[in-house]
Amino acid sequence: MEIILKYFKDLTPTQIEQFSKLQELYQDWNLKINVVSRKDIDELYLRHVLHSLAIAKVVQFKPGSKVMDVGTGGGFPGIPLAILFPETQFHLVDSIGKKIKVVNEVVAGLGLTNVKTSNCRVEEIKETYDFIVSRAVAQMETFVGWTKGRIAKKQNHDFKNGILYLKGGDLSEELKLYTSATIYDLPDFFDEDFYETKKVVHLGMKYKA
Repeated sequence: MEIILKYFKDLTPTQIEQFSKLQELYQDWNLKINVVSRKDIDELYLRHVLHSLAIAKVVQFKPGSKVMDVGTGGGFPGIPLAILFPETQFHLVDSIGKKIKVVNEVVAGLGLTNVKTSNCRVEEIKETYDFIVSRAVAQMETFVGWTKGRIAKKQNHDFKNGILYLKGGDLSEELKLYTSATIYDLPDFFDEDFYETKKVVHLGMKYKA
């Protein structure tokens, strides 16, 4: 938990309490339904919670904005972001039912009122969002195909509506189709070695008039 306070110093008492509860909730549910590897459970805040919050170092979601987390798995990056931005609406989507079950239990355990979940493929979602977030569930070209038409055209942020993708390693080949993508290196925000090759990719959606 200290690692969260190191980088996010202005948390409210409620947010601190919610972040503190994550370890116990995930340890408990992971024994019943394995959604996080054992090694990662021991380093939950470094490998999952803070990693999810890297998106908040790139953009601050405004109250009333809508964010979809595609392939949320155990609830990352959606749940940590929903704690940090309580006035933003989050929609966490995963095609695997047992993962959404864990997400629902964690959301209930935290008392989060700004999260809804869907157990389905993203192609079945009909709504639009300011941003779509995810942690490396597919190659960018595949992911863009899945989420086509789900980005809202109306801009509420100075930051262009689009995809915010947590990825690692050399992305030059994967992003060569996307010359407008902006890459943010996580070592610019976090000191820990775990983040050495990790990045947030922002792909703003272009619209024809």
